[in-house]
Amino acid sequence: MNDIAASQPRPAGPRPGGRSARVQAAIHQAVHELQAEGAREALTVPAIAARAGVTPSTIYRRWGDLSQLLADVAVEQLRPEGLPADTGTYRGDLFTWLEQYRDEMSSGPGRTMLRDVLGVQGRESTGKCAFYCTQQLDAINARAIARDEPTLATQDILDSVVAPMMYRILFTAGTPDANDVGSWLDALMTRNT
Repeated sequence: MNDIAASQPRPAGPRPGGRSARVQAAIHQAVHELQAEGAREALTVPAIAARAGVTPSTIYRRWGDLSQLLADVAVEQLRPEGLPADTGTYRGDLFTWLEQYRDEMSSGPGRTMLRDVLGVQGRESTGKCAFYCTQQLDAINARAIARDEPTLATQDILDSVVAPMMYRILFTAGTPDANDVGSWLDALMTRNT
């Protein structure tokens, strides 16, 4: 290492991939394990800390409270693992992604994750979820443009398909099904042709 690099102060904050990342991963893993074991009431900061091998103050210092931690874990679970499926057509790609999203969000674990994300103050967690949806829809649009297919505005898809889907999942007794998703998507595509 040269003398100039050695004399430069290290930027403040956690090192990527350092101890902070390992602690966060251990705490997230502890939450997942405790959730899998059963009762939600057993999910406490002391129980999570004990399972992760950290002190409760570590959790309180980083997340503030249990609801913030659960929202952070939920947001990580909602992060897409890769690009949306490529079915060969724009409508097929959109419908496949929307149907998978509906299925995930309307499931028991999906509804729990949504409650955790919506149950905290501020918009950081909900903003990340909105970003993930937008990112996936933008990728579908970019793929369609590369195939020379006409596309819909991402915001229109969110307003006309994702919004009614989420409203029904969160606020009604029924759950939207594949026919609902298909009819909302087809109505939007018809309006934009």
